[in-house]
Amino acid sequence: MNLNVRGIHYQVSDETMEFLNKKLQKLKFAEDYLQDLDIVMKRESVGQGFHIDAQLHFKWGAVKVLGYDCYELYEGIEAMADKIEAAAKKEKGKVFEN
Repeated sequence: MNLNVRGIHYQVSDETMEFLNKKLQKLKFAEDYLQDLDIVMKRESVGQGFHIDAQLHFKWGAVKVLGYDCYELYEGIEAMADKIEAAAKKEKGKVFEN
């Protein structure tokens, strides 16, 4: 699985990357069929908070797009990791039950 992380109006620190990698350990089960995972962390220019987007690219061509708004970045990363895990399990269930 290729992981691409970038920030918009936000510099992704080593500490943030370490935390993200720790949370994404939940995806070990999906490494065989999850080809790419693109995560964009955007600091909102109006108000406070972050918007986190994730795109999951599966080997059979499916693409899932997820988004999450939060005030605390690390809370958002945890919630997004859970959403990514749920989406990967759901997509795997759709493909492998046929």
